[in-house]
Amino acid sequence: MTDKYTPLEKYLRDLPVSQENITLSFDAIEQVLNDRLPSSAHDNHTWWGNQKQGTQVESIAWMDAGWMVDTVDLREKWVRFVRQ
Repeated sequence: MTDKYTPLEKYLRDLPVSQENITLSFDAIEQVLNDRLPSSAHDNHTWWGNQKQGTQVESIAWMDAGWMVDTVDLREKWVRFVRQ
């Protein structure tokens, strides 16, 4: 995994165990990352796919933290994660 997405992994990992889901705006994720999301995150649902292996290093961050993407709204620019 690239270090770029480590802050997102830590953020999700540090949420209370009792929290079963969280909805974050793309802006909020960029604040956590202290970096911009790539344009593909804004334009393509597949960027938000849940993969433990492969070329989508961003998904390893949330999956390793114990979360999965449940819903993505590219028009409203938000994503909901659910605890695995």
